[in-house]
Amino acid sequence: MISTTLKRYYDPTFTVSQDYKASMPDLQNGPASLIEGANVPIQQVGISNFKLPLKYPRPDGEIITLETSVDGYVGLDMDKKGINMSRIMRTFYKYKDEVFHPDKLEEILQAYKDDLHSNSGYLRLSFNYPILKESLRSDLEGYQYYNVSYEATLDDEGNFKKFVHMDFEYSSACPCSYELSEHAKESRGIDAIPHSQRSVANLTVELEDELFVEDMVQLCRDALMTETQVMVKREDEQAFAEMNAAFQKFVEDAARLLYDELDDDDRIQDFVIRCVHMESLHSHDAVSRICKGVPNGLR
Repeated sequence: MISTTLKRYYDPTFTVSQDYKASMPDLQNGPASLIEGANVPIQQVGISNFKLPLKYPRPDGEIITLETSVDGYVGLDMDKKGINMSRIMRTFYKYKDEVFHPDKLEEILQAYKDDLHSNSGYLRLSFNYPILKESLRSDLEGYQYYNVSYEATLDDEGNFKKFVHMDFEYSSACPCSYELSEHAKESRGIDAIPHSQRSVANLTVELEDELFVEDMVQLCRDALMTETQVMVKREDEQAFAEMNAAFQKFVEDAARLLYDELDDDDRIQDFVIRCVHMESLHSHDAVSRICKGVPNGLR
């Protein structure tokens, strides 16, 4: 029964002493006897989607600041009730003013292991990365934004792995639709327009060496050729139509073109590619997924 002497009152003058702090209960760091359920290790426990502005380098040395969503986790051994969740954020905040790139995450993961007395750590930084893109034939330019994540793991043996995830949007003109449209024109004198659609390649690469977002974007542009446009005049729209005719592709073609480009880059150790063509002909999407095929690698 709750005592009738308790007051509903917030005291803004109350100061926490060391003795008072020591007297406060701490169930998360309690003994194994407090564990609910199976007493087994947990691979990842922590905080997802805490946000803050972080600095990132560009290839030319410029530093940009982007709103970033952070996922931070550590491994939890058996016989441990839980972790101090606030340390995930507090530890990360020690690095909030530094410049971030995939290699930087190893230092933070080691701090996670030390501060939370854990055997492993995981980090993921997600942000929208802007790159100026010139129009095809006019004098315009505009910002294209890329969904990017830096991901890293540090296991109990000190093995560090770093990854970059990126979404690349492009247009895919269907070769079959093009040929059927041409057949209607030539055989029956009937005008027909082949279908094309906005498409997206979801890329995950495991890095061997430094690779900027701009490098990833250029690899995709070289492979697929038909990236969606930002600023467009009539001459640009016409150029894009010509480009789609010149670089027609099925979803299988897109995956193989990207494979060829990524496989030739020594900075990339492993990769997975997933291409999605959001069909204008069908009410479903066409999907192709391919990996490099490294033994025990990404799948």
